[in-house]
Amino acid sequence: MKDRESNCTARSFFSEGDTTVLSSIHSPKDLKQIPESQLAELSEEIRRKILHTVAENGGHLASNLGVVELTIALHRVFSSPEDAIVFDVSHQCYTHKLLTGRYQQFGTLRKHGGISGFTRTQESPHDFFDNGHSSASVSQALGLLMAWNLRHKNGKVVAVIGDGALTGGMAFEALCHAGQLSKNLIVVLNDNQMSISPNNGSLSRYLSRLTMTSTYQSFRTRIDHVVDAIPNSERHLGKFISRFKRALKGFLLSNNFFSDLGFEYVGPLDGHNITELEEVFLRVRNLPKPVVVHVRTIKGKGYSPAENDPATFHGIGPFQISDGTFEKFDTLSFTECFSRYLIALAEKNQHIVAITAAMAKGTGLDAFSRRYPDRFFDVGIAEEHAVTFAGGLAAGGMVPVVAIYSTFLQRAVDQIIHDVTLSSRGVVLCLDRAGVVPNDGETHQGLFDIALLRPVPNLTLLAPATARDLELCLAWAVEAKRPVAIRYPKMSCPSENEAFASAVEEGRGILVPAEHLVPALAAEGVEKNLLFVTTGGFYGETVQAVRSLAMEEIYGDIYSLRFIKPLDEDLLVERAKGYKAIVIAEDGVVTGGVGQYIQNLLLSHGLPHVAVKAFPDVFYPQGTRSEICEDAHMSPRDLAEAAKKLLARGV
Repeated sequence: MKDRESNCTARSFFSEGDTTVLSSIHSPKDLKQIPESQLAELSEEIRRKILHTVAENGGHLASNLGVVELTIALHRVFSSPEDAIVFDVSHQCYTHKLLTGRYQQFGTLRKHGGISGFTRTQESPHDFFDNGHSSASVSQALGLLMAWNLRHKNGKVVAVIGDGALTGGMAFEALCHAGQLSKNLIVVLNDNQMSISPNNGSLSRYLSRLTMTSTYQSFRTRIDHVVDAIPNSERHLGKFISRFKRALKGFLLSNNFFSDLGFEYVGPLDGHNITELEEVFLRVRNLPKPVVVHVRTIKGKGYSPAENDPATFHGIGPFQISDGTFEKFDTLSFTECFSRYLIALAEKNQHIVAITAAMAKGTGLDAFSRRYPDRFFDVGIAEEHAVTFAGGLAAGGMVPVVAIYSTFLQRAVDQIIHDVTLSSRGVVLCLDRAGVVPNDGETHQGLFDIALLRPVPNLTLLAPATARDLELCLAWAVEAKRPVAIRYPKMSCPSENEAFASAVEEGRGILVPAEHLVPALAAEGVEKNLLFVTTGGFYGETVQAVRSLAMEEIYGDIYSLRFIKPLDEDLLVERAKGYKAIVIAEDGVVTGGVGQYIQNLLLSHGLPHVAVKAFPDVFYPQGTRSEICEDAHMSPRDLAEAAKKLLARGV
């Protein structure tokens, strides 16, 4: 992006400059040799490196700028990989990567063939899990620690979890289990009062109240220093001191949730004070019981646009460092279109409510929340609760619209079945980021929702192809009074809206003739032997395939599946009969997808030349949309080649 650094402020890290200290660190062992006097300089160099890399490549900025000092302190006290540091979600792992031998590769962050924006086991022995979803770290860390104990392996395990991730139920389940086991697990609670959207609910208020307990922690630290100076104090005074501290804790804080679960609680600490953090980590490293270390950090620390608007700078594309602005596009994305259409529908229908799981901005519901605050619910990082809560709203006569990324909705499949479709509740599930998801890698691909949801009874699954199509699908869904899921990709809406403007009578499928896609054909009356059947999210790639084939005088129409389930089988078969070859292009995994079902349907009706192009059962790493499609042999060129092979076979 040109002029990325023009009109920079005077703050030194706005220009990339030298990374003298950082470039000398090739492993955490090197970090331990850095004098304390240089740690502030190292922190600034790390922030500078992260800022310039994310400005160029896009990525998670605010969360990473907020944990620089915390990550430095962890790696100076603990000895990775002999000790394990497990980052929840791991979208805050950039400093960790820079300190564990990936400085030279850091410029490839989130690029095709480069390093991931999340922890990845194939990248480094310092990454113990492939993380990209929240609330899993405590479970992972506890399991790893138990395995090490059973194998008589020494080593500490630290789970770093944000306050937002504690709204996920699995984190509580793991905390309860860890307290029962009484193992020496260390949980670092990174409290920045943010998940992605600002935290809501009683847990956030509780953590805020915990920050008032510094009196206890200060007094407790003084006692520890005095006791440590007494010879054999643990043997003679251990029980007395323990009971005294418990009583003092009860006096100053009547119900510490973590203590009640069996954890020792330390905090809150200044998450940007390396000296204080190191001192505490050195002490808790030797505790024989589970401990929660509560640290307060500032999301976006050091870069004022990110500090002032951490939600926008949570996950962001390339931007200008000078003022934090990023490139605007003329065409609207599916998310933006969904946002506009839902607000318009809610104006007419007072029963429509909107629900998100800590992703108001990402799903486009932030505009709805400002327009209709009483009808908007952010449940935190709790997709399971979001879906069941929606089922309750529907039972009470409301029309809940739940907007969740496809990859995160995987967590709520049981709730969809048990709490929505079993009773056929009128819940509208909007699956953003369905299909191919660029840049974020394996954990964020939305390729599984068709295979997961197609077998579910009572559920209607829609796949709009354009902005106009999405508008029609959403309007139909809020009036359907039945469970409906609408899936749409992370991309700009295709511009071929004219073909859909008069397609209402087509109902569950939409035929887009080649003449519309290649206008020069309208007057030629050419023979069209080819039909592409495609799910809506892959309509753009299919259009490109049709246009490239037209250059070779091979002409084909497109049948877009507005309804993936239920299929209008009679109409689909009738449409397909007039073609010599049919290619099914699906933006989901091939196993369990709709493509194989359609292929068998058409074969059973005597249409032999049918091919399925869908994504192989592979986890796809980061890359652009086109690069991921190339890797999966699902590019427009691959679709066109499949069509030519079919036509050659049918000659």
